[in-house]
Amino acid sequence: MSEENEELDNLNEGAGEQSTETITRVTGMYKEWFLDYASYVILERAVPAIEDGFKPVQRRIMQSMKDLDDGRYNKVANIVGHCMQYHPHGDASIGDAMVQIGQKDLLIDMQGNWGNILTGDPAAASRYIEARLSKFGLEVLFNPKITEWQASYDGRRKEPVNLPVKFPLLLAQGAEGIAVGLSTKVLPHNFVELIDASIKHLQGKRFKLYPDFPTGGEADISNYNDGIRGGKVRVRAKMHSPDKNSIVITEIPYSTTTSSLIDSILKANDKGKIKIKKIEDNTAAEVEIMIHLPSGMSPDKTMDALYAFTNCEVSISPLGCVIEDNKPLFIGVSEMLRRSADHTVALLKAELEILLNEVEEQWHFASLERIFIENRIYRDIEEEETWEGVISAIDKGLQPHIGHLRREITEDDIVRLTEIRIKRISKFDIDKAQQKIEALEDRIKELKHHLDHLIEYAINYFENLKKDYGKGKERQTELKNFEDIVASKVVIRNTKLYVNREEGFVGTSLKRDEYVCDCSDIDDIIVFTKDGTMMVTKVDAKTFVGKNIIHVAIFKKKDKRTIYNVIYRDGKSGPSYIKRFAVTSITRDREYTMGKADKGSLIHYFSANPNGEAEVVTVHLRQQGSIKKLKWDIDFSEILIKGRGAKGNLVTKYNVKRVELKEEGVSTLKPRKIWFDEVVQRLNVDGRGELLGEFRGEDRLLIINQKGLVKTIIPEVTARFDEDMIVLEKWIPKKPITAIYYNGDRELFYIKRFLVENEEKEESFITDHKDSYLEVVSTDYRPVAELVHVKPRGKEQPPNDEIDLEEFIAVKGIGAQGNMLTKSKVKQINLLDPLPYEPEENVPAQDIDVNDEEDVNQHESSETQAKADNSTKASTDEPDPNIDDTGQSSLF
Repeated sequence: MSEENEELDNLNEGAGEQSTETITRVTGMYKEWFLDYASYVILERAVPAIEDGFKPVQRRIMQSMKDLDDGRYNKVANIVGHCMQYHPHGDASIGDAMVQIGQKDLLIDMQGNWGNILTGDPAAASRYIEARLSKFGLEVLFNPKITEWQASYDGRRKEPVNLPVKFPLLLAQGAEGIAVGLSTKVLPHNFVELIDASIKHLQGKRFKLYPDFPTGGEADISNYNDGIRGGKVRVRAKMHSPDKNSIVITEIPYSTTTSSLIDSILKANDKGKIKIKKIEDNTAAEVEIMIHLPSGMSPDKTMDALYAFTNCEVSISPLGCVIEDNKPLFIGVSEMLRRSADHTVALLKAELEILLNEVEEQWHFASLERIFIENRIYRDIEEEETWEGVISAIDKGLQPHIGHLRREITEDDIVRLTEIRIKRISKFDIDKAQQKIEALEDRIKELKHHLDHLIEYAINYFENLKKDYGKGKERQTELKNFEDIVASKVVIRNTKLYVNREEGFVGTSLKRDEYVCDCSDIDDIIVFTKDGTMMVTKVDAKTFVGKNIIHVAIFKKKDKRTIYNVIYRDGKSGPSYIKRFAVTSITRDREYTMGKADKGSLIHYFSANPNGEAEVVTVHLRQQGSIKKLKWDIDFSEILIKGRGAKGNLVTKYNVKRVELKEEGVSTLKPRKIWFDEVVQRLNVDGRGELLGEFRGEDRLLIINQKGLVKTIIPEVTARFDEDMIVLEKWIPKKPITAIYYNGDRELFYIKRFLVENEEKEESFITDHKDSYLEVVSTDYRPVAELVHVKPRGKEQPPNDEIDLEEFIAVKGIGAQGNMLTKSKVKQINLLDPLPYEPEENVPAQDIDVNDEEDVNQHESSETQAKADNSTKASTDEPDPNIDDTGQSSLF
């Protein structure tokens, strides 16, 4: 038994050792094989080389096309099959990679259906489509004399390590790949701009590079960060509204197709983010997606909603990663271009040196040939019987005549001389031979000049590329700064919000209860209850917010124009206060109390006023003790608008029976200031750009464009503006518009003054002749124009005329043709400084600024405060009330 136990112990020890060794081997295999696999994917599949901008499969495709190139088209299937001699993968991966290269329309001339990058339609099968190298590809990609070669995967052929690409191809085509542990995303750039940047770099100048996408669209590159990791490019579809009921998308963002774009629009419509009637895809050679809107839907707001909720705006994060010396390198696009330009210079130098050597060899042999024939040295070999004797005789005959040669004569040179045919010797022309030698000498001189002025030669090379291939490669993506679109301002509210006031529930599923308003699922709602609590919460199916709800509405963050007028009792037996405030920011789902007390507060009167209206109310007190005055009026316009944390002004210390509305009020807020930001071509109330003026609810904007169209609009921040707009200002209905236009029918300049008659309609104020155009337009009361006449032949320049346009023509209807300005030919019409004019202005009564601070009294006059204090004191009939108690803040 002891032997058996000992043997068993030995077996267990052996098993333990074997187990340990196995784990060690697996770990080692894992380390080596995974590293090998990761290296293979990074170097051989996913990431392009910095030298030529190609991934291995792309490089092998281009080499295969060069092998098969005879000027005619080849079946793609044939090219793919040939490429499999270099690329150890299936035909599908090679075919897909070739289609992607072809769709970039730079290196390959395509024939057949190669798919559509706009619609996402795939290419036809490789047996049905054909390809050949483009002229550009032949010029910049290949030169076997300066190409480094390596054995293919099976050792049967030679393939290039890198192609000698003399152009920043990686930046022109872009690249995208996901490897193991890293990825790359180099965005495509404009062909012409890359050449210009290369030239600037060679000249020692600074340059900037920005992406340009084949699908066009608009791009905000303010955070591009030179294409380095961490940057971002926002890309938008280009769209416009031809009429009030439709939107047309004419260009789509990069990385999307018309199909994916339409799908995202339909999903947003199904989720209620936007509201559309119908969508049509009319895309062929150009993108045309027609979106039909329901009647009454704003196209401007819908366009913003499309950017906010669909793929009409996408964000692309570039990541500049390339392979250099078999290692990943993270660099920006500017450094990529600098390296490409320097590499091109090195390649051009190598080509020139090889070419110079070849031309010098041609000159050397042409000189030897002339000496050999002109001096009849070939006769010296007639007596020789051996090959060595022939070589020696020729060498001896050449020696007296080779002093001007640039290198020594070799045996190979003499062998070549012996190979000259008798026919060539008999027809030898000394003059032609000398001309050939002189031409070669000129060529040598030219090549040496290029080598001595290599940078100038490289710049000229790039300029020739631009001249030969730059036509039709203008920038397709428009660069501009985008405004930030607030989703809550453009979302379509097509969900109904309900409230159960008594039980304290709000939500979209309470369909048996009271309807409040339309909302969306991204909205917040603000709720006030009878006990003086306030809460802001997100829209949901059903939410409990507190019993006895007195007000519920959509909450607008940073809204300073919605003013809440409140009279409330602070606690069970506390005094009553009056306050006006705005709610601009809060913590969601947190309860705020109206006053100082924790319990027992009560709201006597509440109103929410979207434009700061201030009404008059009547306060009724309960009969108590010796109170003489049980009823009086309070005007909210005399109460200052304070921050939400202000306690308010004392109304009374006695019990309030009720508060009744006596008289509706008007707005006490200042008109809203509106600015126009030219950078993003949008209106704003944040002080960015040019101040257009102060606007009340009924005020409108006047817009005139270069086509001679005039209209007025309500100044909404969602409004969009055309690029040909020439007038944008606050519209004064009684202020005339003066226009000088060329009448194409009469072939003369006409002038007219008119008022906008229909504020809801866009109208043309020039004739509809195809040659008519707007010359100048003025919105001054008394404009003055200067006419510069054409100089008659053989005469002196006539003096310029100054015309008071107000006196020249009276104000007529917008449809009037106007009066002829002059019969003489006019070279130029300039607007001068207008004559002085002082229009009558109606100064509004008292306006109040809204500030979300604890107390805004510092900005008001002491007289106004005293008036409010005296009014409140008199109405309460109390000897010494604490009128303005802003030192304590319990809720707002």
